[in-house]
Amino acid sequence: MGNLPKADKDLGQHFLKDKNVITKITEDFKDQADVIVEVGPGPAILSQYLVKHDLPYFFIEKDERFHEQLDPIVSESNQNFTDALHFDWTTFLNEKGLLDKKIWLVSNLPYNISSPLFISFLQIPQIKFMSLMFQKEVGEKTYLRQNEKNQMNSLLCLSLNYFHSKQLIKVHPGAFNPPPKVESIVVSYERKENPEIAVEDFRKFESFLRQCFRLKRKQLGTVLKEIIPKDKKEAFFATANIVPTIRAEALSLDDIYALYKSFKEL
Repeated sequence: MGNLPKADKDLGQHFLKDKNVITKITEDFKDQADVIVEVGPGPAILSQYLVKHDLPYFFIEKDERFHEQLDPIVSESNQNFTDALHFDWTTFLNEKGLLDKKIWLVSNLPYNISSPLFISFLQIPQIKFMSLMFQKEVGEKTYLRQNEKNQMNSLLCLSLNYFHSKQLIKVHPGAFNPPPKVESIVVSYERKENPEIAVEDFRKFESFLRQCFRLKRKQLGTVLKEIIPKDKKEAFFATANIVPTIRAEALSLDDIYALYKSFKEL
């Protein structure tokens, strides 16, 4: 792949070098997807394997220094050198004829913007599969960990509503060049066909979750007093069949659904 540019710390770049991790990621949904979109391919470390799957491949990359590595393997029409946070998915899907395709999104996410990127991906119905690398503490907030109490959070609620999710592989700092100061994790996602809360209701649902979990260790009755009128508090919790003394982190996903539906009825 030639000499690699120096990793840009401001862009959160760490180049993956562990062959086992690379294989796990690049084989994840190869037999189920129609199209591959990679976010942040950098020097084509994953891309060189992804393009071999005989599927249409596109990328979104902010750092134009990687033309040297990407140009030989990706046609110019499939390149998007732009900021993924501001990428126009609607135009892209329309212009490339991908509205009815099953997209597999692959990314070694920049850790400093992984949450907002993840939230943006959740809202694209055509993204049916994802294989995403996170900082371990963030990635673990997007799937249910067995035998752990009080793990509910707003990111987990959103993730579980729209996707089936599971840990794919843990990744140690030595798997990268340069090694990050944190442990990493790859999470695998498959979109649910009929989520409890539709994508069209995403923003309202997300806003409600932010209110619920802004003080997740305090009693929910206290936390929600800003959005639940005092004279409707009792009915709100009764309709959801939830006690107001519960803490948000102890809620189940079904509890969250019940609370949100009760909130919409106010």
